[in-house]
Amino acid sequence: MSNSIKTNKVPMGQKIAFGFGMLANQMFPAILGIFMIVLVEDLGFSGWMWSLVFLFPRIFDAFLDPIMGFISDNTKSKWGRRRQYVIIGGLIMGLAYIFMWQLYKVDGVEYNFWYFFLWSLVFYVGLTIFSVPYVAMGYEMSDDFHERTNIMAISQWIGQWAWVIAPLFWIIMYDQSWFPSADVAVRELAIWVAIPCALCAIVPAIFIKSKSTLEEDYEPLNTANIGSSLKKIFESFSEAFKIKDFRKLCGATFLIFNAFNTVAALTFFVIVYKLFNGDAGASGIWVSMFGCLGALGTTFIVIPTVAWMSKKLGKKKAFMVSQSISLIGYIMLYFLFIPGKPWMYIIALPFFSFGIGSLFTIMMSMTADVIDVDEINTGKRREGIFGAIYWWMVKVGFGIAGALSGVIIIVVGFNPDLAAVDQQSAVDGLHAFFCFFPMGGTILAMIVMRNYSITEEKSKEISATLAKRKSE
Repeated sequence: MSNSIKTNKVPMGQKIAFGFGMLANQMFPAILGIFMIVLVEDLGFSGWMWSLVFLFPRIFDAFLDPIMGFISDNTKSKWGRRRQYVIIGGLIMGLAYIFMWQLYKVDGVEYNFWYFFLWSLVFYVGLTIFSVPYVAMGYEMSDDFHERTNIMAISQWIGQWAWVIAPLFWIIMYDQSWFPSADVAVRELAIWVAIPCALCAIVPAIFIKSKSTLEEDYEPLNTANIGSSLKKIFESFSEAFKIKDFRKLCGATFLIFNAFNTVAALTFFVIVYKLFNGDAGASGIWVSMFGCLGALGTTFIVIPTVAWMSKKLGKKKAFMVSQSISLIGYIMLYFLFIPGKPWMYIIALPFFSFGIGSLFTIMMSMTADVIDVDEINTGKRREGIFGAIYWWMVKVGFGIAGALSGVIIIVVGFNPDLAAVDQQSAVDGLHAFFCFFPMGGTILAMIVMRNYSITEEKSKEISATLAKRKSE
């Protein structure tokens, strides 16, 4: 039984409150990815250090997710199952984010590596405590097939502003009228990022309604039952992955999101070295423009279009059409990165944005449909576990993507200390990876999703069955 007050139609105020949580959920990693460039460009981290600080904390976070999902699903509290964790996690994220960026070049590469690495672990613990219950709150908000898409579309619309705002930090970080160097910039900017993001993170806990779960028959969470609890976590994993359509959602998301993020970390290098011969100062606003315009395209074109397509065509067809458009965008990016004509890539951005821009609007709505299938099978509402498993796939893949970014740098032989003319083949290699690697992930994801079977009609049948059970 869900602990939230669930209706078919959700008040707009609650959708917006959920969206503020998504803004925090996306702003932290969006700016983290930009700040990470400083580790290589300004603080001297090697390729293997870059890979490790990308990979291990995210793997660590991903393995905490199912535990947090189980805890959240089985919490007995007068505040419900989710709200208190969203607040605690948001505060931990904010504090850890500030501390992790207090890096000084004079302390040396090794000290800075371990300092950043350890504070990253604290940050990702906070992210787990926040994000798993937060995502579960969204799954619980409605049992209507299309209203679920509306909830996720509005939250993604608000969350997308993170990707509009974040690229502006490129300008601030490397403009010496703001800061003498980028490492100085991130020390101060981290504070200005962390405080508003932490406040946004706790908004859903304040405004989204929930009811007491003190009288619910949940699994005990005391220390004596920890072994049993862990066993039940793995049983829940097994039961979730028995649902074929859920496996497809996880697999397709893993392929698209993480193929994209493998090369997203290289955006700065590709634009600066392909278009501006390695001169970061000469690149001006063009690194920022890539992210800003892509996110604005997602906000005002992709998300409204995908929400409309989902209602008219169904969620699977909307997914297939969106990803097909993104393939056109990746091909265009390969031909429109022209030295001396940086404005040309703008033509590709509306097409390119359909891939990652549509992904979570559709996939999170589909996951809510799958949770109904699980309730038919097990009689339990386990939004926390399903949210944890889904985001586990995302986070493990994101860590792998970050590590692969470092590997790509090594494989193509790219050196940020050299001008583009001295390593033209390496720069061309980065550009090719940038365009074609995510295309491969997208094509594989479309193959995975070709037989996804939960239609609107099937979802309505499942909802009717569940409603009949509850009335008996």
